[in-house]
Amino acid sequence: MQSLVIGAVASLGAGLATVLGALPILLPINLTQRVQGIMLGFGGGVMLAATSFSLVVPGTEAAIAQGYSKANAALIIVIGILLGGVFLQLAHKLLPHEHFFKQEESVRGSNLKRIWLFIAAITIHNFPEGLAVGVNFGNNNISDGIPVALGIGLQNIPEGLVVALALVGEKYSRGYALWISLLTGLVEPIGGVIGAGVVSIANFILPWAMAFAAGAMLFVISDEIIPESHRKGLEKEGTIGVMFGFVVMMFLDIALG
Repeated sequence: MQSLVIGAVASLGAGLATVLGALPILLPINLTQRVQGIMLGFGGGVMLAATSFSLVVPGTEAAIAQGYSKANAALIIVIGILLGGVFLQLAHKLLPHEHFFKQEESVRGSNLKRIWLFIAAITIHNFPEGLAVGVNFGNNNISDGIPVALGIGLQNIPEGLVVALALVGEKYSRGYALWISLLTGLVEPIGGVIGAGVVSIANFILPWAMAFAAGAMLFVISDEIIPESHRKGLEKEGTIGVMFGFVVMMFLDIALG
């Protein structure tokens, strides 16, 4: 029960960083496309490092600690990553959604308002992040969970700002943009509770859950973050952001983990 509460609180704190990042829209500032590309890349870099150092590596170690051989531990991680990717692919197919930075997508058979398509996209995007935080806290190992929560919170700050800027740019009010940014944060505790709960109930699931979360995050990084950061010829800016985000998250994981 304690790990459930800690996982929920930590994932909520990380998720609420989105609305914190969106606050600058209340100020008379205008971020250039280049800066937005770097910020998106930064978020992708943080997620990539979290996938590697906070999920794949400890997941492998957990499997070995449970008595699996190195080969079988590696196989568990491979299968879990692929399952996580398949889950996100199915979510993309089954849930109508719309990207913030691409051209408007047509969704056949759906009369959902555009804003709900945005919210669906945010849900698909942020759920794996909350899952990753919850899984790390679900084993009652706070030292492993803190870097992940901090890293996800860091990447949510620029993400929240870019999302809010996109909404304001589409003529939504600033208050409404802040409200949607808050909703994005409230998605992550759902994943956090699920991740922490599953691991708490059956500890042997820990390596599978970590690998699953890693696969889901890898899918988001490759399918969403990197293409978005490279839009309009901003490949270099996005790459710079990815590298900075990666090393920041790597430092947090090594220094605090």
